[in-house]
Amino acid sequence: MAYYVGTDIGGTFTDLVMLDDTGDVTIVKAPTTPDDRTRGVLDAFTLAAEAKGLTRDKLISQLAYFAHGTTAATNAFIERKGVKTGLLTTRGFRDTLRIQRCMASWAGLSDHEIAHFSERSTPQPLVDIDLIEPIIERIDYKGAVVVPLDEEAARASIKRLVDAGVEAIAVTLLWSFRNPAHERRLAELVNEIAPGVFVTISSSLIPVLGEYERTSTTCINSYLGPVINRYINGLENSIRTAGFDGPISIMESGGGVLPANEAAFQAANLLTSGPAGGVLASLKLGEQLGYDNILTTDMGGTSFDVGVIVNGRPLLENIREVGRFHVALPSIKVTAIGAGGGSIARIHAGHLMVGPESAGAVPGPACYRRGGTEPTITDADVVLGMIDPAYFLGGKMDLDIAASERAINDHIAKPLGLSLHEAAAGIREVANNQMADLLRRVTTRSGYDPRNFVVFAYGGAGPTHAYHYSSVAGISTVVVPKTASGHSAFGTVTADRHRSFSLAFGQHAPARFKRASDHIDAGKLNAGFDQLVAQCRKALGDKTQIKRLIGMRFRQQVHQIEVDVPSTPLDAAAIDQLVDSFEQRYEQIYGKGTALRMSGVEFITLRVEGLTPVQRPDPRAREGGGAAPKIAGTRKVYFYGEGFKETPVYRWEDLSPGHPVKGPAIVERPDTTIVVGVGHRAEIEPFGNLLIHLKG
Repeated sequence: MAYYVGTDIGGTFTDLVMLDDTGDVTIVKAPTTPDDRTRGVLDAFTLAAEAKGLTRDKLISQLAYFAHGTTAATNAFIERKGVKTGLLTTRGFRDTLRIQRCMASWAGLSDHEIAHFSERSTPQPLVDIDLIEPIIERIDYKGAVVVPLDEEAARASIKRLVDAGVEAIAVTLLWSFRNPAHERRLAELVNEIAPGVFVTISSSLIPVLGEYERTSTTCINSYLGPVINRYINGLENSIRTAGFDGPISIMESGGGVLPANEAAFQAANLLTSGPAGGVLASLKLGEQLGYDNILTTDMGGTSFDVGVIVNGRPLLENIREVGRFHVALPSIKVTAIGAGGGSIARIHAGHLMVGPESAGAVPGPACYRRGGTEPTITDADVVLGMIDPAYFLGGKMDLDIAASERAINDHIAKPLGLSLHEAAAGIREVANNQMADLLRRVTTRSGYDPRNFVVFAYGGAGPTHAYHYSSVAGISTVVVPKTASGHSAFGTVTADRHRSFSLAFGQHAPARFKRASDHIDAGKLNAGFDQLVAQCRKALGDKTQIKRLIGMRFRQQVHQIEVDVPSTPLDAAAIDQLVDSFEQRYEQIYGKGTALRMSGVEFITLRVEGLTPVQRPDPRAREGGGAAPKIAGTRKVYFYGEGFKETPVYRWEDLSPGHPVKGPAIVERPDTTIVVGVGHRAEIEPFGNLLIHLKG
């Protein structure tokens, strides 16, 4: 028997999802071990082996494929546990990182924090000013050398950084994406003077326009590079020592997995790989179930994360904020708000507010018996009967309902003059409406109607609230994946190999142009794409699936919009069609009549994505026609606007295809509770996923 395994390391648990040759799916969770995260992965392998009646070494020796997702890069970045880093940059531009294009005081802050000026602050730069060395050189916007590289001065700069104890050096020079010769020579000098120092040059990592974003991304990659390199090498050594000799892949942020030996040098590309795994898992599941417009909703303990899949493709963003800085690498777009199970409810100026502050895992919600006294969303779910205190985590954790009642009564009900259950229902209503608002916002701001989407709900708290926030957003179908508790790990094992390469182009059609093709050089455009396609095929092989895109914007604008580019060579007619496609996409997002065609159009960035499928078994379908589900019990559950209703409770494992369950109903699993609303209908489909039909 061959096994295919994906793991994902979270703050509390390390999840493992395993497929075997028959398509059978096994999910296990082991406690995360922060002192050595590799140990948590091996513990998860031990649990998976026990579930199959094998030893851990025997299971690992039978692995056909192993993929891994991790928050190691994110944690190291947020906790500032990267290495001492130096920066080599063009003389006169030492302050680029500190200025942050005048975004320093609000970058990375929530809307709530931005609205309160007193909460704004300037982040501590990743690279101290004393570790930024000015380099005598200059290349112009056409790539011509204006000032030759002063190698003698550069050697002295590198030696000063090495003497200062840096473990990594970032190299970012002006217009290096037009001519990378100076950056490449500086990298050679670093390797010659200090061969053990980790080096990133911007012209290799991110050869695009945007001085600050390019500098920030390059510095982040160097800052995290040695940490991630050691982490991935340690993981690989542990798995290899245990007997695995097959391919190891690492989840990246842009839409797939990288070979471990490449990922070790692409730390900045791993920063949001955790949320990306859940979106990719939903993409694969959507293909299986026939859904291509999906809103992915991951509700954990502290946040509610939403991704968007349109026509079978996840929406991407080319620049994102991570830890108060900007990363300009393509990544799956995931938008989050502070609305998780641990989000705290409180009264502010006479109004009930929920989040963004969270009780976290410690002390956690009041019902956790860990010293928490403030009411949370989970406390409201317990008080309203949504969650059975005796069956939380399958009965492994007994919740204190009396503590939840005290917290809600003291902090919410009494101050507002409400009953206990009215206050608890109010907490859920506020939270669910905040989540519904986010669903509407991420779709409408991208030019889509949320009513044309299906919601995929996962994470510990997502299935408990999905029926409500989806209904409010006007959505008619919710899917709770069979792998809900380990959905991101499922994403790592089902994701394909992926690479993305970009190149600055920088031509434009002027104001009041008649035909863009009169001003855009088709030969250079085709040559740029040919270069990127060659890079992609070199990285992924000749059989990789190629997608070409171009970033465009109207003249004098800051942000660009990507447009699909046909795979055939571009001629004048194709260039003019690109402008039409850009204009259509612009008006889809911002409204009819908003396009500024007469101002001129800029062709900014060329990008090519490559995808090579990874061979793995598909999950096995179950046969229908089983027995009708038996009711495990009943309990009173409070539904907003309906009051208490005697509600049947089912166990997930007792449901079978062909036997729908009418709401109101509760479906319990050890890792989550699914609520089926009044008038709704739920059913298990053949692959073991639960569908909730909100229109009855």
